[in-house]
Amino acid sequence: MDLFLFHFQDVGSTLEQKFLGTPAYGTIEPRNLEAMLSSSFTDFGYGLRRQIFFPLLGDGIFTQDGPPWKHSRDLLRPQFSHQQYQDLTVFKEHVDNLIACLPGSGEQVDLQPLFFRFTLDTTSAFLFGESTYTLKEGQSVTGLEFARSFDTAQDYVVKRFRLLDLYWLIGGPRFHQACAKAHQFIDKIIKLRHENDFCPDDRSGKYLFFDAVAKDATNEEALRGQLLNILLAGRDTMACLLSWTFHLLTRHIRVLLRLREEIQMMENVRTDPSISRDDIKRMPYLANVLKEINTRSATRTTILPTGGGPDGLSPILIQKGQNVAYCVYALHRRKDLYGDDAEDFRPERWDSADLPLKNHTVNTAWGYLPFNGGPRVCLGQDFGLMEASYAAVRILQTFPRIEAGVFDRSQTQSWEGYSSHHTNAVHRTSKERQKMTLVMSSADGCPVRLW
Repeated sequence: MDLFLFHFQDVGSTLEQKFLGTPAYGTIEPRNLEAMLSSSFTDFGYGLRRQIFFPLLGDGIFTQDGPPWKHSRDLLRPQFSHQQYQDLTVFKEHVDNLIACLPGSGEQVDLQPLFFRFTLDTTSAFLFGESTYTLKEGQSVTGLEFARSFDTAQDYVVKRFRLLDLYWLIGGPRFHQACAKAHQFIDKIIKLRHENDFCPDDRSGKYLFFDAVAKDATNEEALRGQLLNILLAGRDTMACLLSWTFHLLTRHIRVLLRLREEIQMMENVRTDPSISRDDIKRMPYLANVLKEINTRSATRTTILPTGGGPDGLSPILIQKGQNVAYCVYALHRRKDLYGDDAEDFRPERWDSADLPLKNHTVNTAWGYLPFNGGPRVCLGQDFGLMEASYAAVRILQTFPRIEAGVFDRSQTQSWEGYSSHHTNAVHRTSKERQKMTLVMSSADGCPVRLW
């Protein structure tokens, strides 16, 4: 992702590029993001996204545009009501299972694959009413097989994205087999739920996510697609958030100690031994830590408000069918919005009244977009943050000492960037190795030691 950051820092907050002769635009300008995601929302669609994703995800909220997307959103919104997970017990069992997998003797452990299993278990329980239990030894071989197939299929989808109009060149037997295995896993759950006469769980009063979607779906393929779409968002995004959280906490001891102090203060005033939603809400520094870590194609001819002309301030004409992308990674590292230390990990910036991001209402609203914005803002934002907060607090409570582990190779990489603005290569250094699928994870995991 540092390559994208380099290009925006080198050229400006809005740029034009060509891939195999096809022009496309990239932007990290809040005014343009506000237009794309809100005020001119109907002028932009997902372009080829559905075709690129379809072999894996089918039709669902993340591959749909127009009326089908609006129908899916209206259907799914009630399922993310706070009442569905008000007391956080939906997370407790799976955090217990996660903690049971962690050695407390100082032995090095990679948290990242465990976080992916944890978020698969919590999301499957929330979606289907039955967890995959991948963290329980001997409980779910099929859940682990699904995860491997899902990961393989995502690797291919990312490659298809990079080729734009030539996406169809990426595929082949391995891709389609991985998609088929992922589908088979969901199909088995659907079959089991149908055999048990799916309905709301009257005994517990919980209105299961699966039941609502199943009642609306026209066939099992449509049901599978919607479930896979949400499972992707629920598993991958939060697993990466937790991985980067502990990766950075263990390498910034001052931040870790301050977070521990806040957790201790919460424990001192708490009367109930279980962590509640209110407890999480009373930890502003935890919210800042997660904030810091969390640091589309035109359907008709339209206009981006700024980024064109010699001064970069004029509107840009976007022809129907042209692609416009935005890079949140680069947006969240703009020094004019986040300060000169924008690329550093510093949660305290969010308490500063001098944070440049806060100087303009458009920048404040559209300069920080970890969960997207406008009509497509993430429905599961609160669920995900509660899940990550609860898991992080429980791990820090259980292990009074946690230190960074040792990577198998250096995380620092030197590379050279080229652009039309420089005669010679620009030397750059990246501080971490990243892996890009549909999310950004650490290429070498999250090794830590706990006591």
